[in-house]
Amino acid sequence: MDTNAGDEIVVEILPTIRTYRSGRVERLQPTDFVPASLDPPTAVLSKDLHINPFTLLSARLYLPTLSTATANGRKFPVFVFFHGGGFCIGSAFSSIYHNYLNSLVCRAQVIAVSVDFRLAPENPLPVAYDDCWEALQWISGGSGKPEPWLTEAADLGKIFLAGDSTGANIAHNMAVRFGQNNSPVEGLVLMHPYFWGKERIGSEKEEKEGVMLKSKDADALWPFVCPGTSGLDDPRVNPTAEGGRSLAALGCRRVLVSVAGRDLLRERGRLYFEKLKQSGWEGEAEFWEAEGEDHVFFLLNPGGEKAVEFMERLVSFLNKK
Repeated sequence: MDTNAGDEIVVEILPTIRTYRSGRVERLQPTDFVPASLDPPTAVLSKDLHINPFTLLSARLYLPTLSTATANGRKFPVFVFFHGGGFCIGSAFSSIYHNYLNSLVCRAQVIAVSVDFRLAPENPLPVAYDDCWEALQWISGGSGKPEPWLTEAADLGKIFLAGDSTGANIAHNMAVRFGQNNSPVEGLVLMHPYFWGKERIGSEKEEKEGVMLKSKDADALWPFVCPGTSGLDDPRVNPTAEGGRSLAALGCRRVLVSVAGRDLLRERGRLYFEKLKQSGWEGEAEFWEAEGEDHVFFLLNPGGEKAVEFMERLVSFLNKK
């Protein structure tokens, strides 16, 4: 009998996750959890809440506390954020997202809700989509116990859906659901969105050296996290696939798509933007590209020149009248 059979690697998707024949799951990027708190440099206050105690669906809320707007009773737009990590790693409670959202909330004067959804492969898609939709119903007051930060300080008529990488994929799919329900939100922010497809397009045909994401790993990720999928042209991962649903019904009024010049996913983000404009969708779309940068660089080096430029663009988008 082979006693090492359980240690055989079944799926390896770099730099994210590795699974073994025994069922063991090894997450390759450990999450450093940080507590909610008052952040002195930004004067942003955060707290954690359970949305569904049975599934452990939860969220971290961020409130800009020391501002003239608060004193004047102004209500803040709501920035709903879905973290990246290939649907299988990461957390709303990790330092990388906590620090970034503190900065954004301070700069943009918004309330942020960072959703901590269940992860694959233990909870394969569509679990994350369903969790995030449940969170959005809770934010809008449609379910659960009312949250004072939202009922008293939030402008629920100005909700923005946002995410990085696979979190951006979630944000798009939530906007699709809002469109299906004829209840559009104010905006959609796609930061280096994970969209993919069966056929290579543009620079995807070239394997670049020294970049974070590789084509073979992008190919492997979707069927791994969504075993019931129809394939890489599933409209949830390839919203521009021929024969798929039209982007014309996207449930938001404005869209910002951002990509990075060295990122494998750049072509898909650009194609999404172009197809959206051609679809007959009646909203306002913006596109921003960071030349020479790689996937989610703004999180990894938030003080860099291009990251600061992107933050300014994001703040401008959120505050546009």
